[in-house]
Amino acid sequence: MPDLCQLVYLSHITSTGLSNSSTLNDIAEVANKLNKIDDITGILCYGNGYFFQYVEGTEQALTNLKNRLLIDDRHKDLKILDFSAIDERRFEGWSLRSITLERWMVNEPKLKAFMPFRPDSWKSNEWQQFLDILQGYYEAQEVTGDTDSQPIKYSTLGLTLGKVVGQHQAFFLIQTILGGLIVLALLWLILSDKIF
Repeated sequence: MPDLCQLVYLSHITSTGLSNSSTLNDIAEVANKLNKIDDITGILCYGNGYFFQYVEGTEQALTNLKNRLLIDDRHKDLKILDFSAIDERRFEGWSLRSITLERWMVNEPKLKAFMPFRPDSWKSNEWQQFLDILQGYYEAQEVTGDTDSQPIKYSTLGLTLGKVVGQHQAFFLIQTILGGLIVLALLWLILSDKIF
């Protein structure tokens, strides 16, 4: 395939991204649609506040994607690990597979070595080892013809993407309620001094 490249990057989720319970689902839905049009395949991993994405396609398609990523306010500190030519695709059947990675969710011994999920602390070649593991799951699913299912088996405590982000949203809601109660308590103290 002519002009085939890979783009690998990591970034942090922003408060804007955390404040919407459907952020990860929205990203996956839009990316799937656009990636099919642009013939981009790959995988997006989220965990511990980090995004790690590997995508493959033409140089122009990946450059356009990179430019869209740079202005997306749902993440920040985008760091490109690699943008180079490749001979063949790793994940030909995945327009974009999304995975949430948390230590207590992953029941796979090879991936546990990468938990807690901190791709910014990986040594220079560890992202390649991580991708090799994911590619192994992909190839196993390709043999069974099941490339549409999630590549990682979650433990019984595993949650969907929406629920994981929903927990973050619940945290912000609780903080807001507690903040409101503190303000009410302070107002009551101030007003009670004036009344009595």
